[in-house]
Amino acid sequence: MAIEKELFRQVMGRFATGVTVVTTSSNDVLAGLTVNSFCSVSLNPPLVLICIDNNSSTLPFLRESKIFAVNMLTKHQEQWSRGFATNSPERFEHFCNAPHYTVATGAPIIKDVLAFIDARIVAEYPGGDHVIFLGQVVAMGTPQQMGFVDEHGNVQPAPDSQPATNGHGIHKDEEPLLYYGGQYRHLARLFHEPSLIEEQHSKNVGEAARN
Repeated sequence: MAIEKELFRQVMGRFATGVTVVTTSSNDVLAGLTVNSFCSVSLNPPLVLICIDNNSSTLPFLRESKIFAVNMLTKHQEQWSRGFATNSPERFEHFCNAPHYTVATGAPIIKDVLAFIDARIVAEYPGGDHVIFLGQVVAMGTPQQMGFVDEHGNVQPAPDSQPATNGHGIHKDEEPLLYYGGQYRHLARLFHEPSLIEEQHSKNVGEAARN
């Protein structure tokens, strides 16, 4: 029996995600779309995955350019999420008037985002009514730091002359824009429970200090 589409949407909507705008540039034309089907795939080499609707107007640009950037939005950037999700002249002709810069591939990085990934497409796979793109990361950044990936897959810090946010910094405690149950959400309060990795790191630091 076929799965009822609306139920499938409701079930998947129970998985809270961040919100990103995936951007690219082909023949000096900028394109972008709102995406929450994004995840990391591999640390070595650093790989990420995005899923794009077969009917998306941005799909041909991604295939032509072979590059993309993932812009992770802050809670103050809901307008970019809405803008890049609509069919409007502002989006298709003016890139939603989003201020941007480039880092490595030429894909536009929206200023003041929470973090970004700059990647080259290394594989494409069919995914039903979507296309799955696998991207190899060549650069990445947060408000505090930016790094480039060398030919061996190691991340090298950016030169001091090239700050992480290209001179448009945001507060380091900026919160993400979230999406859950078909609605945009914000963190009600900052909550931090140490992960297993953080707990092990703290233990190792403590042991090193005692030795």
